[in-house]
Amino acid sequence: MGRSRRRQFTPEFKAEAVRMAGQSADSLAKIARDLGLSGSTLRKWVIKTERPPAADTLSESERTELLRLRRENRQLQMERDILKKATAFFARQSE
Repeated sequence: MGRSRRRQFTPEFKAEAVRMAGQSADSLAKIARDLGLSGSTLRKWVIKTERPPAADTLSESERTELLRLRRENRQLQMERDILKKATAFFARQSE
């Protein structure tokens, strides 16, 4: 039994579906049915177009802090990895 492939939709199709949802008096469920979609898929597309991308909502200071925290996180991960290796090395040495 083969798996069904996930359907792919072009950006143009998505934009048209969202436009129809915004301009039609019909319910989202009916529009989705007419387009051969699930209601939840169309609802997600509509919500996504209404919200600005998350990156656009960060202020300059928040972006700077995010970069600093990512650098610090990488440093701490590296230090942790070195300590793990050292612990394993000394555990083997003491056997």
